[in-house]
Amino acid sequence: MSETHSGHCLCGAVRFRTSGRLREVIACHCSQCRRQTGHFYAATNVTDEGLSVEGADDVTWYRASETASRGFCRICGSALFWKGDGSDYTSIMAGAFDQPTGLKIGVHIFCADKGDYYEIADDAPRYAQGR
Repeated sequence: MSETHSGHCLCGAVRFRTSGRLREVIACHCSQCRRQTGHFYAATNVTDEGLSVEGADDVTWYRASETASRGFCRICGSALFWKGDGSDYTSIMAGAFDQPTGLKIGVHIFCADKGDYYEIADDAPRYAQGR
């Protein structure tokens, strides 16, 4: 039996369902992620074939870099997805899932760029850049 999870944006215009195993949560502290979310980016991922999105017309994709795009709800502005070019996986913001999620932070990346207003308080591995 496949593991399934569901979630949605703040206003509910975009809803998603995943099937299959979700990756541990990666907490990204880079300046781009902090600016998009107001804190650090915490996301898991799932294979593209394991992701279905209802309300996909309300997802706006922003070309954030030369290698990736970020998807958010065009109505309420909720950050939802991150997609690397050519990847078979889509990252999904951990906070957008309905609870209980069973998710846990597994690693912190770009810690050298983290905000100066908080400390990383868990014991998950930390990397100055990507891992």
